[in-house]
Amino acid sequence: MSKPAPSKREFETLSHFRYQLRRFLRFSEEVTLKYGVTHLQYLLLLHIKGYPGREWATIGELAERLQSHHHGVVSLASRCEKLGLVYREKGKLDRREVEVHLTPAGENIVAELARLHRDELLKLQGIFQVPGVKELTKDVDSDETSGGTMG
Repeated sequence: MSKPAPSKREFETLSHFRYQLRRFLRFSEEVTLKYGVTHLQYLLLLHIKGYPGREWATIGELAERLQSHHHGVVSLASRCEKLGLVYREKGKLDRREVEVHLTPAGENIVAELARLHRDELLKLQGIFQVPGVKELTKDVDSDETSGGTMG
């Protein structure tokens, strides 16, 4: 037996969620271009910096995070390498793997863009269920109680 069609309220909820998601993505596209990178280049840098447990990621790991094909991520990494944002090394444990690392310029740009994205995401707290939102607001909360400012 098939499930009933979504109710009008469910359509409205789904529509509102997609609208807010698209607004966030559009924000990302616009702010990254102001910093001279595409939103995909920013995502590559973000996934390198945010890879659990280390400061680099393999091409395969980045392909999974970006939900992209291996060869597409190789091209994306090449473009970022030409911009001086990343560099590649052969894997230390498995020489067939390629590790992608951030350069100091990549570190700087991803830190600034991540700050802007965090601030925008925090504006959407009532719209999105953000896992780990307490981690995003931890520094903001401690700065407010200590009188400091976010930099």
